[in-house]
Amino acid sequence: MLDEVLKDAAERMGKSVEVVKVEFSKIRTGRANASLLDHVGVDYYGSEVPVSQVANVAVEDGRTLSITPWEKDMVGKIEKAIINSDLGLTPNTAGPVIRINLPQLTEERRRDLVKVVKSEAEQARVAVRNVRRDANSSIKELLKEKMISDDEEKRAEQEVQKLTDRYVADIDAAMEDKEQEMLSI
Repeated sequence: MLDEVLKDAAERMGKSVEVVKVEFSKIRTGRANASLLDHVGVDYYGSEVPVSQVANVAVEDGRTLSITPWEKDMVGKIEKAIINSDLGLTPNTAGPVIRINLPQLTEERRRDLVKVVKSEAEQARVAVRNVRRDANSSIKELLKEKMISDDEEKRAEQEVQKLTDRYVADIDAAMEDKEQEMLSI
């Protein structure tokens, strides 16, 4: 019983760390990165799909992304999706190829993005703590049903706290890495 609770808590905490890393990858650093467009959805025959499923997204140089749609009629739809996204980017179309030039980030914009990174990290920490709360309540439920002893409860709660500390440290390390990446020129 306790093993299942601990395993479930570890899985859910691990997923929280993975989600925050994906969110960090969406925050641009001034360098072109194909994953920047991962969350931009394009209308493709009535379905909302990521740009990478209807076009080839490539990094031309440090500041330019090129998008080559697999179908010519998708150029306008992709362009519209990028303009309507929250990225604040302006696509330039030259025939079948869409190019996105990423402007140099100002110091002020970098600081704003660092605040966004810290906010995302805090949300992930809250998610990990919520998993800890759920695991501890499951442990208390097992104690109440007399399926475990008081000593087993204390040990399990300590184990859950160790898991929490480990995953919060992983989130903090990812946040520090992203901050350093953003603040370096």
